[in-house]
Amino acid sequence: MTGVSGQIVRFALVGVVNTGTYYGCYLLFLACGLPYVAAHVAAFLLSMTGSFFLTSRFTYRTRPTWRKFLLFPLTNAANFVITTAGVWLLVDVAGLSSRYAPLLAAAAAVPVTFVVSRTIMLRPENPEDRDSLAEVAPK
Repeated sequence: MTGVSGQIVRFALVGVVNTGTYYGCYLLFLACGLPYVAAHVAAFLLSMTGSFFLTSRFTYRTRPTWRKFLLFPLTNAANFVITTAGVWLLVDVAGLSSRYAPLLAAAAAVPVTFVVSRTIMLRPENPEDRDSLAEVAPK
């Protein structure tokens, strides 16, 4: 698939992988005794780096540059706000189990995250921003 429809499909696949990574870390942190909000934040931050590389290479087929890497957390800012508020609302207000609330909250964040990530990852770069992470990473 090419074009925006292909990007949406690949974005969804990356989202499934990222959600699985996040959720596995979240459950691990819960098992280690972290409160659910702390477990959510830690798992979210850990899964974000892998998500950047998958989003860059697989979803949008672009080089992972430092500019994109530094801007990528903005793609997750909306996701973070929506999922954190959603987890809190689902657990503390609606009484849902803290084990399942993050999955429902994540579904609400997907459309917003796609729009923001597409804007950042496909934005034309200035010549000084073109250093690839692969080109400057130590070998």
